[in-house]
Amino acid sequence: MYPERFSNLPAYAFPRLRALLDVHEAGGEVMHMTIGEPKHAFPAWVQDVLLQHIDGFNSYPANDGSDNLRAAISAWINRRYGVITDAATQIMSLNGTREGLYNAAMALCPETKNGQRPVILMPNPFYQVYMIASLSVNAEPRFISATPDNGFLPDYTQLPEDVLNRTALAYICSPANPQGAVASRAYWTSLIALAEKYDFKIFADECYSEIYRKDAPVGALQVAQEMGADPERVVVFHSLSKRSNLPGLRSGFVASGVENMRHIKQLRAYTGAPLPGPLQEVAAAVWADEDHVIENRKLYQEKFEQADQIFQGIDGYHSPEGGFFLWLRVDDGEKAALKLWKETGVRVLPGTYLSKETDAGNPGANYIRVALVAPKEQTAQGLLRLRDCLYK
Repeated sequence: MYPERFSNLPAYAFPRLRALLDVHEAGGEVMHMTIGEPKHAFPAWVQDVLLQHIDGFNSYPANDGSDNLRAAISAWINRRYGVITDAATQIMSLNGTREGLYNAAMALCPETKNGQRPVILMPNPFYQVYMIASLSVNAEPRFISATPDNGFLPDYTQLPEDVLNRTALAYICSPANPQGAVASRAYWTSLIALAEKYDFKIFADECYSEIYRKDAPVGALQVAQEMGADPERVVVFHSLSKRSNLPGLRSGFVASGVENMRHIKQLRAYTGAPLPGPLQEVAAAVWADEDHVIENRKLYQEKFEQADQIFQGIDGYHSPEGGFFLWLRVDDGEKAALKLWKETGVRVLPGTYLSKETDAGNPGANYIRVALVAPKEQTAQGLLRLRDCLYK
């Protein structure tokens, strides 16, 4: 016997991609532009911090994050957003934010909402953990298309009242994966007001917040504080993977109101896998430093400028505001990815692997996602090969 709630899941995006591409020979030197795994150098001093605390592997780590780490995170939130948080009661370190995005739903989603099965809202396309978290808590995942018509951000305000009355949680990613759209202050204000009216919580996935083109994206905690909203209304998630090029560190955090965090920490006490102590010390040092973040952001900005030049004049090209993906319009995402692989050796991800079929169709079907994570010269070469194969 196996749980039926997971029985209809398609293969995960990357096994699905391998099944599509790997039965064919690459048409050129292989160039990986699929996974959002940063390839820029992380700070060289990270290894020194790790060695200084290497003996910590001999002890069980602090379950919610060391005092030092949570203090560093709290200080960063204040510097970045002007929001004061209590490090002891409002912050918990994560073993990667995917863990947090999943377990927060387990900890905070009620079994019913107004006597009915709860709904969890999410953008479409979406980070796949949003859907799995919803199914795991027996909620109804509701996929709201994020398309050019709504600026690539889901408009939850247009949902019917019967859906909103059942809504328990709403995921939102800004800058968005995969489109790079950034939620404005007006967008956050409208969404938080909606959550206040219908009594649901917002899960703000802000893992790409430090990679942007011009102005730093406004944050959900920041706007909630400006509005005087209930502190339990917003739960934010951040990571060092993209900000600091440390995906292998598996270090992120979740922050919210005291009551939300009490429930999240209670679940962690029973089920969680805290970050090892020496890695927590590394994370504390990395959250405290901004110089490497500024340099990292500059590299991505240069690559986006390259992309703008390479795709100049191409109909449907969308220049993103943040993150590190291109969301490129094609006739058919799977066919385009296969053609690109067979003719050039460049690997990209079909948009349909990141989105869900709805009554209105699949909003990712006519797109490919391209990760700009490689060094600048390699990225430019990959984009030129892509352009000449698919758009000329």
